[in-house]
Amino acid sequence: MENNTMRTITLGKTDIKVLQNAFGALPIQRVSVECAVDLLRKAYDGGIRFFDTARMYTDSEEKLGKAFFGMREKIYIATKTTALTAEDFQKDLEISLETLQTDYIDLYQFHNPPFCPKPCDGSGLYEAAVKAKAQGKIRHIGITNHRPAVAKEAILSGLYETLQFPFCYLAGELDLEIVKLCKENDVGFIAMKALSGGLITNAYAACAWLMQFDNVLPIWGIQKAEELEEILSFNSCVPSMDENTAAAIEKDRRELFGSFCRACGYCMPCPVGIKINNCARMSQLIRRSPSAQWLSEENQAMMLNIEKCIGCGVCATRCPYGLNPPKLLKKNLEDYKQILAGNIKL
Repeated sequence: MENNTMRTITLGKTDIKVLQNAFGALPIQRVSVECAVDLLRKAYDGGIRFFDTARMYTDSEEKLGKAFFGMREKIYIATKTTALTAEDFQKDLEISLETLQTDYIDLYQFHNPPFCPKPCDGSGLYEAAVKAKAQGKIRHIGITNHRPAVAKEAILSGLYETLQFPFCYLAGELDLEIVKLCKENDVGFIAMKALSGGLITNAYAACAWLMQFDNVLPIWGIQKAEELEEILSFNSCVPSMDENTAAAIEKDRRELFGSFCRACGYCMPCPVGIKINNCARMSQLIRRSPSAQWLSEENQAMMLNIEKCIGCGVCATRCPYGLNPPKLLKKNLEDYKQILAGNIKL
């Protein structure tokens, strides 16, 4: 490690200026209110000022509201709506304001819409966002997406101040192009899935790689004290891209790059109840974090459910990465059965 400190960045044209290290609040919906509030306050004490949540993350907004009540002006809150109509947009916004215990949201984002909301597109979504901004209920308008085409359209439209998009050291040329486009168009880039949904187990290397981009703000999904401690350590001693780190990244890219499931879940629901976002990546999960939990009766039942696949192909039409989920499922099930039979040692 080098004795340097985390740089401060500004998200595009916004006035959001924070350390290049942020808190992704999706995982705190899985822990108690007490634990979540403790994590959030410790993150603040450790220098984190940007917190990203969403209306669809069950009670995540509520926990943020409890953690930061009375100190609203000291942090930046980003949340999201999955609304596809102006009416639902307004409902979501009012609920978010109430649960976050605030009268404004710093960054309000359209949550992975299947299209890029624009004025006069018939949905009324963008007009609703502009109205909310004029009312002072939101300060900046952003969009999140997993679809490169929608992401590019949003960047080039000039309508959005930020884009949130999957980005990590498993990124391909298309992902790198999107980051470059954001910089050229002064659109803030927020990197979700910096650990690729758990496939990347080396947070140090993940951070070192992301620090090469001075316009990228990573949001780390945190639900444990030890995870937060590691992320906070990066503020005072930024991971460096040394020979060992580069070698670790290259090893992961060789093993994982290409047709792997990112676990975004947009392929679901499956008509026969297959948990595609877990099952289609089991081979990688079980090897990268060997644990008896992957071979539990519950997980065996989950994997064997793949045999119910009717080959409808709906999941493939929904995958934003153009993968073939039925093929991945079959491959992972065959591999899993070999592991269960003891033919493959972990």
